[in-house]
Amino acid sequence: MNSEALARDQIRLRPPTLRDGMAVHRLIAESPPLDTNSAYCNFLQCSHFAATSIVAEFEGGLVGSVSAYRLSERPDTLFVWQVAIAERARGAGLAKNMLKAILERESCRDVNFIETTISPDNEASWALFRRLAKELSSSIASEVWLDRDLHFENEHETEVLVTIGPVKESKQ
Repeated sequence: MNSEALARDQIRLRPPTLRDGMAVHRLIAESPPLDTNSAYCNFLQCSHFAATSIVAEFEGGLVGSVSAYRLSERPDTLFVWQVAIAERARGAGLAKNMLKAILERESCRDVNFIETTISPDNEASWALFRRLAKELSSSIASEVWLDRDLHFENEHETEVLVTIGPVKESKQ
């Protein structure tokens, strides 16, 4: 099945629950180049961050997951931790629609900025967040946040901090 077969009206977007933890864990594991965290981490995402995260369901299974949370030091900023889309659902704009659905929630009413980190060679994520910024009529900026040598001791790619915003006017 390809993304054309996944009609938007057949995909259900909803907040995650504890029952989704292992399905989210498997989806992330099947979505390189995403880092696989412990299943416990995914259970926290599906419970503690449910108000700012989302899953996409199709035919009884998960085809998408976005984990995000508001920064405690800057509650007007939503940090997007991971975006995972099943291979069969890619290319249909699902990730962007999921991010926009999170922004429309009451829990994100005061969000003015979106932040995420992206490795330099993750072209799909760069394209997603550039499209989102354009659709929100928002600016996008980036800077190295975690350096491969300095922070990761050469064990992980550099992570670039991407900031989109302000989005408040664009969401309404």
